[in-house]
Amino acid sequence: MPFNTALTRKLGIRVPVVQGGMQWVGYAELASAVSNAGGLGILTALTQPTPEDLRKEIRRCKTMTKNPFGVNLTLLPALVPPDYGAYARVIIEEGINIVETAGNSPGPVIKQLKAAGVTILHKCTTIRHAQAAIRLGVDFLSIDGFECAGHVGESDITNFILLSRARQSLKVPFIASGGFADGQGLAAALALGAEGINMGTRFMCTIEAPIHNNIKEAIVNAQETDTQLVMRRWTNTTRLFKNKVANEAVKIEKESKEGKFEEIGPYVSGKRGRQVFLNGDKDFGVWTAGQVIGLIHDIPSCAELVGRIEREAVDTISKASSLYVAEGQVPREPAQVQQSGREGKPAQSERNPTAEVWGVGKSKL
Repeated sequence: MPFNTALTRKLGIRVPVVQGGMQWVGYAELASAVSNAGGLGILTALTQPTPEDLRKEIRRCKTMTKNPFGVNLTLLPALVPPDYGAYARVIIEEGINIVETAGNSPGPVIKQLKAAGVTILHKCTTIRHAQAAIRLGVDFLSIDGFECAGHVGESDITNFILLSRARQSLKVPFIASGGFADGQGLAAALALGAEGINMGTRFMCTIEAPIHNNIKEAIVNAQETDTQLVMRRWTNTTRLFKNKVANEAVKIEKESKEGKFEEIGPYVSGKRGRQVFLNGDKDFGVWTAGQVIGLIHDIPSCAELVGRIEREAVDTISKASSLYVAEGQVPREPAQVQQSGREGKPAQSERNPTAEVWGVGKSKL
């Protein structure tokens, strides 16, 4: 186990990488593949139409991995909200020990889950919300920077600042979310005080992700500028993939004199977004994607991706340790590390046995 962080110790995973919950994506195929690769896979509860359907999906995932996996339960405002208590009850009854929570007024659900001994990882976009979640008794926080997909909050603080503020302010361990796709990003997050990273968009672009290959190719071909912010007018800002529907929604939002949400409602329908993943037409509806799309250039298996991230992170940390020379020592050129995505281990000449690895102790490289 090369990584030794609060996240890997508590969750029993090898690599401090969490596959965040994603609507219409977080099925057993993806969650089990991530867990089998050494990270933490997450099923998305509300992708299942009923609590009993979630029970079936949990049981299906158990047949596909023996490693830990979790469930995402997001609480969203709705005229007729889902029975969140029933979803939580199924999670408890099925013996799930890790739940990723998000959304509005999560207190009752967190209390229900904590009473059953479930470890809670709560997603926040601001330090203020993180501190409120700590008062509810969460075990970990997922700090979501402005780069992230989906709901980005209203403060527009990117992770370089937000993670440092979390390190300064929070008494609960946290992971970093938004803008992560590789091991260099994981190493940076650890350096900033995080215990790991959460990735969503990057895992959409894997072989096991249950979405149409056209959408995966659209991500690979996209730039970091190919996302769109919608619903800012109603303080519900959401980052989407920039397509014809998202652009039209933004046009209406900006030009509308009445400013009624109903004017763009048909454009931001989640049902149309689900069809995008099924039929492969990226312009059929809106779908979430983070700015990290600019860093995604291939469609690997989850095992390939997590393994690559693991190698890149360890190599990056080892290389960084050689940038400091103790007083009295002779500076030397840093050892060359593996190139991103290259297979195999570093050559003996590239190893640095005295390197300190953040959160790990002495490097074995």
